Amino acid sequence: MELTENQLKLTALTDIHSQLGAKMVPFAGYLMPVSYEGINAEHETVRNGVGVFDVSHMGEFILKGQDALDLIQRVTSNDASKLIDKKVQYSCLPNDKGGIVDDLLVYRIDEKTYMLVVNASNIDKDWDWIQKYNTKGVEMHNISDKTSLLAVQGPKAVDVLQQLTDMDLRNMEYYTFDKGKFAGIDNVLVSATGYTGAGGFEVYFENKDAEHIWNKIFEAGKAYGIKPIGLGARDTLRLEMGFCLYGNDIDDTTSPIEAGLGWITKFTKEFTNSAALKAQKENGVNRKLVGFEMIDRGIPRHDYEVKNATGDVIGKVTSGTQSPSLQKAIGMAYVKPEYAREGAEIFIPVRDKALKAKVVKIPFYKK
Repeated sequence: MELTENQLKLTALTDIHSQLGAKMVPFAGYLMPVSYEGINAEHETVRNGVGVFDVSHMGEFILKGQDALDLIQRVTSNDASKLIDKKVQYSCLPNDKGGIVDDLLVYRIDEKTYMLVVNASNIDKDWDWIQKYNTKGVEMHNISDKTSLLAVQGPKAVDVLQQLTDMDLRNMEYYTFDKGKFAGIDNVLVSATGYTGAGGFEVYFENKDAEHIWNKIFEAGKAYGIKPIGLGARDTLRLEMGFCLYGNDIDDTTSPIEAGLGWITKFTKEFTNSAALKAQKENGVNRKLVGFEMIDRGIPRHDYEVKNATGDVIGKVTSGTQSPSLQKAIGMAYVKPEYAREGAEIFIPVRDKALKAKVVKIPFYKK
């Protein structure tokens, strides 16, 4: 069921996006900016300079208490016991049928306090799923509706943001974070994370400070050609890196092993469905997520079939686009394991014509 514009949630910055002339579209139950001046130009800005995404639609949960880590360990695939304070981990919530409830980030604030960052479309689903396993009374707070999040991405992001804080962003390692004063506001969390492969930071703060922080970032970034960026370029940037998008490349029916997420699936502990996933890792899977680039001209799209040279269906496209950085069409698809090797020839029917493509190693874009 499509939500009407009046039913869509807004972020604290929706009015600003409209004033800036953004093209606004429904996304995961929110009204979000998809582009301002065009996806290719915005993509370029982030790859080579600095751009700002409003990603306040993402969900944030705080888990607190003696058993917070125990709960996280039971519901996530990665080993959160390896986290130390101010460290972030990419993980997923496996379901009990072999698929994935969601992928997420786990932030360790301290020994008994964690923040989980989940996908906008899955906030309620994830909350209910984690709550179901919360048998030891871990304190859970869903702070999604009062939290704003800006992703300031690109090689010049550090030059812009360092002007606004005493936190040492220049030496902040990838997948770590700090909390402190930012743009004159206390208790802002800044992490060296993002979904673009272009470097940069994600900045978490309360909705009431959103406009102030947005304006301060744009003042500080003026000399660096900073621009607002929509979700369209976020998608082309993440696809060039081969990052999975929930709902496209991973979902309730895809296992982390099939999706190439074995590196976040640690069998040093027990978690939801871990025995079945371990068996998959040991015995192999019936399909694998691969990257491919088009040899013939044409753009692959989500749900297009993948065929072999004799016309048998061997898989399905999950994501596809014309890559602005590489100037060629790229995509990701689940295929039978025998077609998952690098260089394998596959065919994507586009408008009834079987177009040739080849399996390539991801990331597609290499700095």
